[in-house]
Amino acid sequence: MLIFDFRVMGNKLLAIRKKAGLTQNEVAEAANLSDRTYADIERGTVNMRIETVLKICDALQITPDVFLTEDNPNLSAKQTELLAELDKCTTQQKETALELLSVYLKSLHHPQ
Repeated sequence: MLIFDFRVMGNKLLAIRKKAGLTQNEVAEAANLSDRTYADIERGTVNMRIETVLKICDALQITPDVFLTEDNPNLSAKQTELLAELDKCTTQQKETALELLSVYLKSLHHPQ
């Protein structure tokens, strides 16, 4: 489930950074951000641009989903629902949907 609360995102970044044994300054420098900007991001007081998200992810060696999403207890139900919807599709629609999913999944293992 996508997180829209900047404070929750900041708290997740704080935990990830500490687990990695990095300081705010080290992450800010690696992400080419000012110390103040990165500190504000961890406090959840800054609305980040996608470029900033990607720089931070690169600095922390994570993918965006690590701090932009949270576990969804209804994931299994959602997966079942999506598979049921896929079953209703034409063969061409199924092929397109599966190809899109395949491209997305491959991008997770081979970030650019």
